[in-house]
Amino acid sequence: MKRLVLSFIALAGLTTATMAQTPAAPAAAPVNPNAADFKFEKEVHDFGNVKEGTQAEYVFKFTNIGKEPLVITNVQASCGCTTPKWTKEPVKPGETGQVTAIYNSKGRPGNFNKAVTITSNAKTAQKVLFIKGNVEPSADGENSESAMPVKKDVAAPVAKP
Repeated sequence: MKRLVLSFIALAGLTTATMAQTPAAPAAAPVNPNAADFKFEKEVHDFGNVKEGTQAEYVFKFTNIGKEPLVITNVQASCGCTTPKWTKEPVKPGETGQVTAIYNSKGRPGNFNKAVTITSNAKTAQKVLFIKGNVEPSADGENSESAMPVKKDVAAPVAKP
């Protein structure tokens, strides 16, 4: 009987010790040393002052400094006022490509600072570029209406007598 109790205690202790072991953290995926990679001429563009209503456009140029073709899968602007365009074909090592950011300043007087996020197969899967500047209000009011359409034929509420 003693043997049975000692065996049970030893088995319980061994089970507890085994369960107390924390599993090893999964190893981070190794970075491919030959992967495509960006080298931008510049990553932030300041338009300075632009007149309201202007479509301010800047072309960010880059070189693939990796050893494999660079493929941009998506480019996303931080808001709807900025439209991105980009090189759709794979960019071979040593060759250049571009990402264009177009900012619509209509109805947006004042300072702006917008991000453009690139998703690709580069060593760093996401890269963020920035455009900034100041929109000067239109002097004649021609472009001063909101960039969002406003329904103007809606009747105003009537005050009760």
